Amino acid sequence: MIPLLLFIYYVINLYEWVVIASVIFSWLIAFNVINTYNPLIRSVWQGLNALTEPLLRPIRRMMPDLGGVDISPIILLLACFFLRSVVIQGWLINGVLRG
Repeated sequence: MIPLLLFIYYVINLYEWVVIASVIFSWLIAFNVINTYNPLIRSVWQGLNALTEPLLRPIRRMMPDLGGVDISPIILLLACFFLRSVVIQGWLINGVLRG
């Protein structure tokens, strides 16, 4: 049970970094720092979108219109932090103390 929880913990941690990279990448594209006509940049951007959009899209649907400000990555990161720190670490600590 504990190795599975550790695996889930590390996957959530990795996903948090993917969301942060996606946000930074979107800022760089929005401010024309990087160009999406470059095939490498385009493929990285499509990969990041493929990983983050399935979880960001439902959050965006529930959020009110904030006039061009997208805070859905912040909500997703808060949910990941909560899941990782409270739920997974709580189970890990209880598993270690009991076992």
